[in-house]
Amino acid sequence: MLFTELGLSAAILRAIGEQGYDTPTPIQQQAIPHVLAGRDLEALAQTGTGKTAAFVLPLLHRLTDTTSPLQRITHTAPRVLVLVPTRELAAQVLESVRAYGKHTGLRSLAVFGGVGINPQLQALRRGIDILVATPGRLLDHMQQRTVDLSKIQTLVLDEADRMFDMGFIRDIRKIVERCPKERQNLLFSATFAPEVRELAHTILKNPALVEVARRGTPAELVAQSVIRVDQSQKKEALLHLFQAHGWHQVLVFCRTKHGADALSKRLDQSGIRSAALHGNKSQNARTRALADFKSGKLAALVATDIAARGIDIDSLPRVVNFELPNVPEDYVHRIGRTGRAGSSGEALSLVSSDERIQLRDIERLIKRDISSSVLPGFEPTNARESVPRAAPHPSRKPAAARASSGRSGEGQRNGQRSGGGGRGDGARTGTGGAKPASHHSGQRHR
Repeated sequence: MLFTELGLSAAILRAIGEQGYDTPTPIQQQAIPHVLAGRDLEALAQTGTGKTAAFVLPLLHRLTDTTSPLQRITHTAPRVLVLVPTRELAAQVLESVRAYGKHTGLRSLAVFGGVGINPQLQALRRGIDILVATPGRLLDHMQQRTVDLSKIQTLVLDEADRMFDMGFIRDIRKIVERCPKERQNLLFSATFAPEVRELAHTILKNPALVEVARRGTPAELVAQSVIRVDQSQKKEALLHLFQAHGWHQVLVFCRTKHGADALSKRLDQSGIRSAALHGNKSQNARTRALADFKSGKLAALVATDIAARGIDIDSLPRVVNFELPNVPEDYVHRIGRTGRAGSSGEALSLVSSDERIQLRDIERLIKRDISSSVLPGFEPTNARESVPRAAPHPSRKPAAARASSGRSGEGQRNGQRSGGGGRGDGARTGTGGAKPASHHSGQRHR
């Protein structure tokens, strides 16, 4: 199937062609017809499959069909509202809206915390068609009566599971109450936990269901592996891998902000240009770090799970889990930063003996054992203890439940958000053989 067969307008097809695409991804093939028809939609797809374009393209078409210059002059209130969990994802969605809507004349804006509010106020006064927002900053505008949601025709909840994890559920309900009751609702998520389904049932009306990948499905083109190493040796082991294999453009995940800062500093001291990305960084610092990483100025970006969702980096060759996440679903989201839309990728995890429970839970979630090895010169003290298996012996009792601390380090659940300016909206790897992962051309719609 080609984009020309989906019924999109000539202006949108022109923009798609200018981006170098002609074939929609599976989620786009399935979702776009439902959105064009005006139906509510509940869509489940793993990261890197093109979820963003799956709702941006048909919404641009619908707005173009019903918009005239006169209407844009007389109606300044937005007609499409896209709610997202993080600043980075808001910026990414806005980029897609503007790229694919460049020939439509539609106006768009992203509002989020951590930056000055005055430019947002000026744009809202001039009038916009599509508003992309994080819940916290949007509530700021609602309380100041600087945004009008009474004309919303379509409400999109993107990365709904992440918004629930970050404690935005009450904010979302307040926002939904201010929107017209008669509207189209679209819910996109990488996972559908019971809580997310409950939210969907209260908002969606007779939705179409699109499911491209089930819960816990990692990207198919990502080669996953584990290196067993003592915790005390992880930094030196990582440095060795960078230096021995000439790694460049590697996204490294840590559990905590302090850990990300410390590891980034250690890499810099060893001549490996890096930056840390987490919720305590200002929005300008986060934007600069991402831009430098994407442009190749940085060899490594050391991030907490704030970057695991919604960060779109074309052809990222490698992700390294310096520490495994406490929540296994976060592992899937982390490695989903590579192997996106037709490109191969590599996901390497440095696993110490005290992370055996996390590794076991991850393997259970993805329903496969991850190949493991040791790095010569960095052999773990107790190799046997460092090799947990995914399935315990039937005679043993199940392991204890995961710690209630959940996604440690970010401190952003239950409504706690980082960043400056009003309600800040924070966020929430093969072993690197001698040859870097190969890349293939293909669809890369986001």
